[in-house]
Amino acid sequence: MKDKTASVFVAIVGRPNVGKSSLLNRLVGEKAAIVTPKPQTTRTRITGILTKGPVQYVFIDTPGIHTPRTRLGGRMAKTVTESAQEGDVVLMLFEPEGTLRPAEEEMLGALKGSVAYAFINKADTVQKGRVLAERKAEIEGLSVFRQVLVGSAQTGEGCDELLAVLAAHALPGPHFFPDDAYTDQPEKQLAAEIVREKLLLYLQEEIPHGTAVEVERFHEREKPAGSAKGKPGQVPAAPTAVIDMDIVIYCEKKSHKGMIIGKGGQMLKKVAGEARLELEDILGAKVNLQCWVKVREGWRNNDAMLGRMGFK
Repeated sequence: MKDKTASVFVAIVGRPNVGKSSLLNRLVGEKAAIVTPKPQTTRTRITGILTKGPVQYVFIDTPGIHTPRTRLGGRMAKTVTESAQEGDVVLMLFEPEGTLRPAEEEMLGALKGSVAYAFINKADTVQKGRVLAERKAEIEGLSVFRQVLVGSAQTGEGCDELLAVLAAHALPGPHFFPDDAYTDQPEKQLAAEIVREKLLLYLQEEIPHGTAVEVERFHEREKPAGSAKGKPGQVPAAPTAVIDMDIVIYCEKKSHKGMIIGKGGQMLKKVAGEARLELEDILGAKVNLQCWVKVREGWRNNDAMLGRMGFK
């Protein structure tokens, strides 16, 4: 493989909040997926790309394994199953301690016979030694995984070893993405995810999971060179891209709408303001972001709305 290119597709699965998105971001070196302390932050497949020399790693971040209670939950669960079936390798993440949940046990059954590896995440949160040794022995005893690795998405521990293990499964052929790419997400999807991340971070526990974000308008234009003011005698700055975005936040209850907007509109301003700053940094352009909040009762069980929002 010294002079030939190769690629490996890796589906990352595991329970909610086990650190799948954090590991994806750590491996690719960029923020490809939003991360919050709340479960079910990831709702769809998120692709992260890392190209190291001849090998291109394509990581598929998936929603947390859980028992569905809505049609949205059902679609999320199907995304996990399909991603695991389509990957060259399945990487299942585990907490360093605790009992396995029924949804995890079901996934373990589905992985038998697959090319699968386990990664015990958050090794930095427990004392090394007996705890991790016992957890590793427990997972090895499941007879599902070719190898059980230990590390931390937070510190990067174990990530180099993980990449070396995955590289052994790379298949010769041209790379599927440009070598400098770190995700294949359209800019509109990225914008919606960033806004949803802020909702998850700043709103009360029950509200964010009943929200959805849709980009209704995404228009890029050039800011005229003359509009960039400088000091007398300086050459005007080069034209700068401006992106106009209209974003709608859907919630399920009228009372939730008031909480999202906040007193005097302060919460919505905070969410939109922080999202705008982050998007300007990611997109390298000035962002004109306008957000609205609308009530759509029961949207998580509305197939037409789920399809329109990209929950395939």
